[in-house]
Order: sequence, then C-alpha cells, then structure tokens
Amino acid sequence: SLDTMAARRPIVGGNWKCNPEKLSDLDGLIENINKCDVSKCDVYVCPSPLHVTYCVDKVTNGAAVCPQNCNFKGCGAYTGEMSVEQMKDLKIEWCLIGHSERREYFSESDELLATKLKYILDAGMKCVFCIGEKLPEREKGLEATMAVCITQLEQVKGMLDPEKVVIAYEPVWAIGTGVTATAEQAQETHAEIRKWIAANVSEECAAGIRIQYGGSANAKNAPELSACPDIDGFLVGGASLKPEFVEIVAAISAAK
Repeated sequence: SLDTMAARRPIVGGNWKCNPEKLSDLDGLIENINKCDVSKCDVYVCPSPLHVTYCVDKVTNGAAVCPQNCNFKGCGAYTGEMSVEQMKDLKIEWCLIGHSERREYFSESDELLATKLKYILDAGMKCVFCIGEKLPEREKGLEATMAVCITQLEQVKGMLDPEKVVIAYEPVWAIGTGVTATAEQAQETHAEIRKWIAANVSEECAAGIRIQYGGSANAKNAPELSACPDIDGFLVGGASLKPEFVEIVAAISAAK
C-alpha cells in the first residue's frame, strides 16, 4: 500500500461559488487558474453555473472545469437543473456535489447525493464528493465529527473508486470564517476517514483515494497542511478568487 500512497497525486480545486457578479471579471480569475503549474498537481475550478460554458474554452493549462452541482437524472423536465449529459457534451469530465452549502440551504440529503454520485459515475465522469461536520459536532470531539462523516459516506461507500472519486473534507465551521482547523486537527480527521474506508471499503481504496481539505485553505496555511501525510489537496473557497491560488497549488506540489 506504500506504493499506492506514493502514487496519490495532489489535487487542488477552486470553488468560486456564486461569484463573480460580472462576466467581465472572469478573464482575470481564469488567468489565475491558467498560471497554475499542473505538472505535479491536478487542478480544477468550479465556476458559477452561468459561467461554466464561458470558462470551458478559456482554461487552457490542463486544469479541469468542474460544475458545482448536477441533476440526479438526465435531460428532461427538471427546471433549473444541469445534466451530466450536457456537461459531457461540453467536454467536461468532473462534477462537484454535496457541498455543505447545498446540503444546508438546498436540503440535499445523503440519499439524493448517493443517487447523484451513481448518476455521475454511470455517465463515465469523475466526482468531487464533499463531506464535513458543523461546529457543535466538532466541539464534541473527533468521535462526533467522524459520526457525521461516516453518515455522509455510508451510502456511497460502494462507489468510492479512487480513480474516479475525490473526497473533499470540509469542516463546515471553518468555511469562509477565517477559522482554519489546525494542521493536527485536519490530519487527524483525514487519517480517521482513511481508516474508516480501509475497514468499510478496502485497504486498497483507502490507500488510493484522495482526500482534500476544504476549510479556509490559503497561501499562508497551505505549506503546513500540505506536509500532513493524509491531506492530498485542497478545495479552496475565498482564496480561489485571489492570485494566491497559484501559491496553494505550488505549496502542495512541493510538499508531495
């Protein structure tokens, strides 16, 4: 399994969420992505749904465009939705689902997300699958934190193909708050998630699957977090709208 661990290629994603307001701001943001050195690290960017098509042709350095959400079925009478068939037609290969904001504000359940993941994988696409706990659980300690993560993983454990699925662990209390989990807290949780996967899926899956950290990662804390053996990358929010995104990619490329 040491060979597999050595083979876990770092992966960093930028989630622009519902930003920017103006289409004219996109070129500058895309330039940030294009400046990233992707030789030692996979990079993806999650533009706002309205901006996805514009970005697809403009990201030219090998980074992937990865929509922030998708439907649970194909094209048809699903007002307001995006199907993975539409994404594939645009040559999009990745989709992100399960972000804490989708779970919270749009009531996306573990059942729905399991359906979506199957739909994405059946279409031959890859997925960034987000999990993570809120502050009350974190305050109760690692066991309570893991109970949430396990509940969120339980229904998708049969689909965790390391070639096709990346897990993004986001301590919800650290998203956009400027509060970051300490490197120790992050590493401890990542290691526990990997341990759970080893026991409930397989050792091989646990050794191969990439787990990103997604709580207020920035250029300043990226080197320390990158040094943690079980942190394979970052899902970057606010900092992905800034030039420092390039530095985050460089930090983990150097560390691994």
